[in-house]
Amino acid sequence: MVDFARVQKELADCNRDMEISGISIMLHGNGNDLSHLSGTITGPVATPYEGGTFQIDIRLPEGYPFEPPKMQFVTKVWHPNISSQNGAICLDILKDQWSPALTLKTALLSLQALLSAPAPDDPQDAVVAQQYLRDYQTFDGTARYWTETFAKRSSIGTEEKVQKLVEMGFPEALVRKTLEIVGGDENMALEKLCSG
Repeated sequence: MVDFARVQKELADCNRDMEISGISIMLHGNGNDLSHLSGTITGPVATPYEGGTFQIDIRLPEGYPFEPPKMQFVTKVWHPNISSQNGAICLDILKDQWSPALTLKTALLSLQALLSAPAPDDPQDAVVAQQYLRDYQTFDGTARYWTETFAKRSSIGTEEKVQKLVEMGFPEALVRKTLEIVGGDENMALEKLCSG
């Protein structure tokens, strides 16, 4: 059984200093299920991910905190230890090195550190790892392009997206919150709004 009191405390602790850490966690979608969360990390400075905001899907197994959380990037990212196809993550603390002493915040901080220090010898995405090892310049350019394309929220485009979705009959506050949850992806926002 998930320790929900601990999860609530972790959420409060994590969100208390999000301006400093660049990390936040909230309930997934508009739900109230404490076992399905959405995390956000900012791309580390002096990396190809700088300036990006990356969404992480977090699912807590029944055995949490004795079992690791299941985390997956929702935002597309070009990185040797993250699948460019489905966002799966290769990180020891999300597998056999997990400890109940760790928290969701420490796991997200570890993901942020992974963005700074890829481990191409233990890849999740072999194609990206090979590029990282053999042609770093192309890797760096591709990672920066993906960050620009998928992880940066263009404030200019946001207002147009809000306007379009509001014209379809959805309440503005809900539209803004939904766009924020899906990282500004208009199509995903529409899908969520229609299914919600």
